[in-house]
Amino acid sequence: WYTDITEFHLNGEKLYLSPILDGCGGDIVSYTISKHRDMELVMTMLDRAFAKETALNNCIFHTDQGCQYQSPRYQRALKLHGITQSMSRKGNSMDDGLMENFFGLLKTEMFYDQEYKYHSLQELAQAIEEYIEYYNEERI
Repeated sequence: WYTDITEFHLNGEKLYLSPILDGCGGDIVSYTISKHRDMELVMTMLDRAFAKETALNNCIFHTDQGCQYQSPRYQRALKLHGITQSMSRKGNSMDDGLMENFFGLLKTEMFYDQEYKYHSLQELAQAIEEYIEYYNEERI
């Protein structure tokens, strides 16, 4: 699994997306969208993934060195589910390249140069959800 947080800027406001990408299947396992880049964004994403995927022993979970991923709460949740945490080296986003690639596809295909389509953060969030469904079900 891979995860990170990406940020969307729209009309002077920000929206954050925190997904989990399965490196084997290539699909988005779980995600959360919020106006706040906080622990709840990440922990809700994890809880949704844990509810969906029950056999996670020996799963390796790659992240950058963000403060959310270094928190004891996050690390405890991974250990409880038998997940090994793998953090990228400082300043080396290539360790999390699959997640960065997904963010690039997402933003290129439904956001960059299309911001005019979205009149509110709610509309943008809905479009992100629709894109993830498309990504998981049709694009792959």
